[in-house]
Amino acid sequence: MFLTISTTGTPELPATDLGFLLHKHPEKAQAFSTSYGQAYVLYPEADAGRCTAALLLEVDAVALVRRGKGKGRGGAPDAALAQYVNDRPYAASSLLAVALSAVFSSAMRGVCNARPERAARPLPLRIEVPALPARGGADLVRKLFAPLGWTVTAQPVALDAEFPEWGDSRYVSLVLESQTLTLAEALRHLYVLLPVLDDAKHYWVAPDEVDKLLRAGEGWLPAHPEQKLITSRYLSRRWSLTREAMERLELVRLAEADDSGVEEIDNAVAPETETEEKPTPLAVQRRDAIVEALKASGAGRVLDLGCGQGQLVQALLKDTRFTEIVGTDVSMRALTIASRRLKLDRMGERQSSRVQLFQSSLAYTDNRLKGYDAAVLSEVIEHLDLPRLPALEYAVFGAARPRTVVVTTPNVEYNVRWETLPAGHVRHGDHRFEWTRAEFAEWAAKVGQRHGYEVEFVPVGPDDPEVGPPTQMAVFKQQTITKEAKAA
Repeated sequence: MFLTISTTGTPELPATDLGFLLHKHPEKAQAFSTSYGQAYVLYPEADAGRCTAALLLEVDAVALVRRGKGKGRGGAPDAALAQYVNDRPYAASSLLAVALSAVFSSAMRGVCNARPERAARPLPLRIEVPALPARGGADLVRKLFAPLGWTVTAQPVALDAEFPEWGDSRYVSLVLESQTLTLAEALRHLYVLLPVLDDAKHYWVAPDEVDKLLRAGEGWLPAHPEQKLITSRYLSRRWSLTREAMERLELVRLAEADDSGVEEIDNAVAPETETEEKPTPLAVQRRDAIVEALKASGAGRVLDLGCGQGQLVQALLKDTRFTEIVGTDVSMRALTIASRRLKLDRMGERQSSRVQLFQSSLAYTDNRLKGYDAAVLSEVIEHLDLPRLPALEYAVFGAARPRTVVVTTPNVEYNVRWETLPAGHVRHGDHRFEWTRAEFAEWAAKVGQRHGYEVEFVPVGPDDPEVGPPTQMAVFKQQTITKEAKAA
């Protein structure tokens, strides 16, 4: 994928100032790693009269299939051919938009300490994209870019130049020219409109995409005549996200029309209501307690066994002391959701090297689980039938044998404090049992005795003087065996 950004200048305002604005030196060719390949920035020409910066994205097709959206909901088009050969690596798409944001992030924000006055002023700009997917044709390209101050030349690309009767492809060769836009504005237009024209994204569209759209669309999207189409396509036609974005854009439009701030328009809720403290959810308290226990153990390499949708893995990734985090689950659907939550398809290489997700059943031993500092069984054991607990016990404590094991499970005694929970019911329909504190302590003590672990119990959540905490946590630590004891 390839695009160029050109500008002209004078001896007083040289065109090579483009290097300062992009934070990339014209005399260097620079390379940047992305999750889907290598991005290169180079300058085919650079003098006072004219300067051109080129962004080349070399897509790793294997990485795109393995980590991207080669199939399934939210996937890119032509997915069935993506792992073989097609034209996708050569046509501008959301891959190029993400590369633009990553490589030119400061320029996109309009930040340039070396030339702040140039960053704030319009530049004579010419942007060329040789191969741009345009679902809607050249007419749609003009409808999207022309209202923003661009002179648009969108030349349809023939399916085959030797057979004109075959007609045009869905690609255009695009040239944009402007004398009235800043470089930051130009980059933000491209960041939003490249995937809009392609009408596809290579990654799962999560709720935070609304914030990205509004940041990049600040100053131009609220008044754009094709606002609805842009919003819908950018958010992969997810109606709930599109509705949220449209409502927020309407607030911005109203605020601009009234010459006031958005917060002054959106004032239906009193400030004191907004600042009221909400109780911390039990799930968050549980994750915090687990993380603290892992920190205290000094663990660096951690297993999250039965990781579900990946909330704990996400929390552990925020702390660099955890150098390797593995999430396992028997459910592939849960692992798929966890992958989306963690945004593995967009994660940088350094961060992605710390995390791994794979399918595994705790009813069987798995050699991949051996050699770790710690393992977590968070709200897992109660989902197993009681006769299958010994198999889990051996797989974790007997075969994998991490130095520390953290186990959490509901305290059934606390259920009487849940007003919405009918008497005699468990907290979740899939729970096969829920233990009292005495039952959990008895099980944990026997497990520790059989496998050489000391056990410490920690309450999680409000510790009721009568019925105890809502969640009970046991921290198992391998007992230290001295040389004398071994000899004996």
